[in-house]
Amino acid sequence: MTSTEQIDHPTPVVDYQFPNLTNDFPPLRNDLLLRSARNEQPFDLDHPPIWVMRQAGRYLPEFLAVRKDHSFFTVCRTPALACELTMQPIRRYSGLLDASIIFSDILVVPQAMGMEVQMLGGVGPHFPKPLKSVQDAQERILNRETNVFEELKYVFAAITLTRKTLNGEVPLIGFCAGPWTLFGYMVEGGGSKTWEKVKKWTYNDPESAKAVLRKIAEVSAEYLVGQVQAGAQLLQVFDTNADVLTPTGFNTFILPYLALLPELVKAKLTALSIPIPPMTVFAKGTNAPSQLASLSSIGYSTVGLDWGITPRAAREATGGRVALQGNLDPPVLHTSRESIKREVRELVWGKDGFLTCAKEGLKGGWIVNLGHGITPGVDPVNGMGYFLQRVRAECAKKSADEAETEDEATLIPLPEGKSGNTGTVQLD
Repeated sequence: MTSTEQIDHPTPVVDYQFPNLTNDFPPLRNDLLLRSARNEQPFDLDHPPIWVMRQAGRYLPEFLAVRKDHSFFTVCRTPALACELTMQPIRRYSGLLDASIIFSDILVVPQAMGMEVQMLGGVGPHFPKPLKSVQDAQERILNRETNVFEELKYVFAAITLTRKTLNGEVPLIGFCAGPWTLFGYMVEGGGSKTWEKVKKWTYNDPESAKAVLRKIAEVSAEYLVGQVQAGAQLLQVFDTNADVLTPTGFNTFILPYLALLPELVKAKLTALSIPIPPMTVFAKGTNAPSQLASLSSIGYSTVGLDWGITPRAAREATGGRVALQGNLDPPVLHTSRESIKREVRELVWGKDGFLTCAKEGLKGGWIVNLGHGITPGVDPVNGMGYFLQRVRAECAKKSADEAETEDEATLIPLPEGKSGNTGTVQLD
């Protein structure tokens, strides 16, 4: 394949079988993420683990080189390409990231459920035929059986390939969306500023909405189980539209279905005699103490935070029941090194910072992350790279006042001659 060729269709996955989880993968050499996600104290670890939502993304030139010649869903549906994009940040920031997350998309679940999804340049996801009515949902969603393995085995194959390619360097995260977020896209036909159509549906016919949400949750749970069978070592649920409903709406249409996912996943894995991995829930905008308290009590071991709450407030709301993940404001990575240094120090050692709280005895593991996904345009060296280095430098201290043992962290050079920089990827 040359760098000028455009692949319009994925490489079919025809003969995939789940691996033997005991014998088919190399030993894991960095388990910091898994230990912290199980809610161990930060100071019990070498350092708090760090990864970044959307770390395999458009801010990386090697990512753009691959995407130039392959459509978005072609990449998602071709295991070799999905593996390549997953590995790119791990190679570039080797030793600074403590986890990888499989390159895929939350909307592969609606696709598996029979809905067409297009990814339009400059627009984003688009459903040519969104759900229009209760009868429409009954006929197209509720009455339809979904063969999760057959529809999504390309993701499972990508996970298995990536887990082997990682060679035990860091754990591999699998994920899905929260049922409410998927329901919103399926009704609106894409993103929305108001989410009026899906909210109207919940007001007009709440029981129908609940039925669709449950069906989405059941398919999603089976999908998450398959990801574990394929080799995923931690699962994250993204409910990025969890902030669009009233408090009553959250308790009615979001929380019960977020709770249903770990319930179903754990039951299915137990029946298969497969160890249950840590699970993280990230419900954007749910910063009210009552919401965080609820999220910490429904079967997840980690709760992800957006940038709208302090670590102290989150610790107090969750009562040490779960680890916390987050929560630097993503646009900080677009600023200067001085700003990044200041904001990282505040996150770690501010009066309400994660390690300040840990020193004061507020219990709970911590996974360092942004408060949402990294955005395009971030400088891979002065933005993302410097952020990772500053986190390491600050977390190496024993207190806020301790002097750093080294001068200002050196920047990571751009990689030279590594797979992914040229846009040429071997697909066999």
